[in-house]
Amino acid sequence: MAEPHDVVVIGAGQAGLATAYYLRRAGVDFILLDASDEAGGAWRHGWDSLTLFSPASYSSLPGWMMPSSSPTRYPGRDDVVDYLARYEKRYGFRIERPVTVCDVRETPDGLEVCADGETHHAKVVVSATGTWSAPYVPVYEGQGLFEGIQLHSAHYRSASDLVGKSVIVVGGGNSGAQIAAEVSEVAKLIWVTPQLPVFLPDDVDGRVLFERANARVLGNDGASVGSLGDIVMVPPVKKARDEGRLQSVRPFATIGKNSVVWEDGSSTAAHAIIWCTGFRPALGHLQGLGVLDEDGRVANENGRSLKQPRLWLAGYGNWTGAASATLLGAGRMARDVVPSIVDFLAARGER
Repeated sequence: MAEPHDVVVIGAGQAGLATAYYLRRAGVDFILLDASDEAGGAWRHGWDSLTLFSPASYSSLPGWMMPSSSPTRYPGRDDVVDYLARYEKRYGFRIERPVTVCDVRETPDGLEVCADGETHHAKVVVSATGTWSAPYVPVYEGQGLFEGIQLHSAHYRSASDLVGKSVIVVGGGNSGAQIAAEVSEVAKLIWVTPQLPVFLPDDVDGRVLFERANARVLGNDGASVGSLGDIVMVPPVKKARDEGRLQSVRPFATIGKNSVVWEDGSSTAAHAIIWCTGFRPALGHLQGLGVLDEDGRVANENGRSLKQPRLWLAGYGNWTGAASATLLGAGRMARDVVPSIVDFLAARGER
């Protein structure tokens, strides 16, 4: 049995670190358990040219702004990884890694977190494991017969292996647009989206979208223009659009050995399919608590499980808090969640 703690935070990516910042400020005893062997969370696995759609001032965690050489430059993957590594060192958080949490169980006086042969006792658990380890790929007839390259955006790194090939990029969000733009520079691109992609005005970036997301949460739908799923015109995407390389088509019907087949029966040769089709919450470690819905989520109010009062969730997307899967949103969510944890512990005489 490992040392008991008031709070065990599962995951030391952006949501876990933001939660740790406010727990530390509130004087709560806590520890973070992280599956990765290095800092940076899911950002370590982003593709090489991944670019945020907000400047550093809108891509920072609480307490310390991400350093930037320019107020208008959008940080890239390596900038974020470096920032997160420096952030956790700056605040001296206690982080155990690599530690894989396999189960969380209820006990008479709290919760047990089972990880790599050790059991951590906690009065409260904050699950902040994100979504990267649970990529979603839709099922198509013939998908298993495809002989070319097939990978999810979670595992895409660059277009260097795709030069001169025919490549299908599936997905109409920001990841799909950025990867399609990069692929179109070196390969024959076919960009497949469920409907026409929504390109935001060139002067709209993440700063505007965050405020729109907050307005919707407050019930002010009339203030809403665009969403976090619409495509922000970061420079590589704008360049590809202006050069006519980002024309999209509607989804295919089936997949062949070396092609995709469209609804009208025609086919197009393909050497690779890149799925930019999103993620599901990585919550398998909560299966034993009986809190998972049919869709793999946890019913919650303001991040707190409705079925298990000692469990909070952070950073999985809008269903756990407005824009909570973003750097800025993770901090705002943690700012609201931690006081409720402190109040819970105090009300039960556990702090």
